[in-house]
Amino acid sequence: MTVLLSFENVSKSFGALKVTNHLSFEVSKGEALGVLGPNGAGKTTVFNLITGGLAPDAGHIRFNGQDIIKMPPHRRCRAGIGRSYQVALPFEGMTVFENLLVGAMYGGRARSTHEANDRCVDLLDRAGLIDKANRIAGSLTLLDRKRLELARALATKPELLLLDEIAGGLTEAESHALIDLVNAIRAEGITIVWIEHVVHALLAVASRLLVINFGAKLAEGDPRAVMASPEVRRVYMGIEI
Repeated sequence: MTVLLSFENVSKSFGALKVTNHLSFEVSKGEALGVLGPNGAGKTTVFNLITGGLAPDAGHIRFNGQDIIKMPPHRRCRAGIGRSYQVALPFEGMTVFENLLVGAMYGGRARSTHEANDRCVDLLDRAGLIDKANRIAGSLTLLDRKRLELARALATKPELLLLDEIAGGLTEAESHALIDLVNAIRAEGITIVWIEHVVHALLAVASRLLVINFGAKLAEGDPRAVMASPEVRRVYMGIEI
């Protein structure tokens, strides 16, 4: 399979704290990689390094074969890297539709407002937000904020979609609806990397798991085999085998 994202011996420190430690992994086009690890393991830092919010101290990050270390965040977005945030951060004073329009026009390379409008309407419908299109984003419930976060990321027309704990705080029924949506996104050929603590949601989507601890790779491979690993159970779930 063709490699879309390559993370090569990447290290990042904040003072004496190493948040990524010679971390390497690859993501192939069309796959869904699940990322697990205890709090403070460096998972969100990995996303910030991929999207350009942070610069690594060492190593290389390649997207579609191009080293993107020196590429600014807005160009990475336009190149096809989209993301959601663990804490949903909509433009609270704008409507739900306007939030998506920002993503489509400035990140998604829409050629016209007509094309951007059509994309946003389609995404609102798929995310279950069409009836809230004109509502101020700051008034949304947690579930709807998460739906908006995902829809806005999709409005940028990503080739690689980074999802950061979007299932957190949802009910079981809401989680199942989210799983269906993420699987539908993957079926369209969008590559997904998903950080999540709701393990059943991750296992319903991911074709491979990566487990990180103290910024280093602890395990990687088939989801069921990784979750059965005694070391993963001990570190991630606190279970001694």
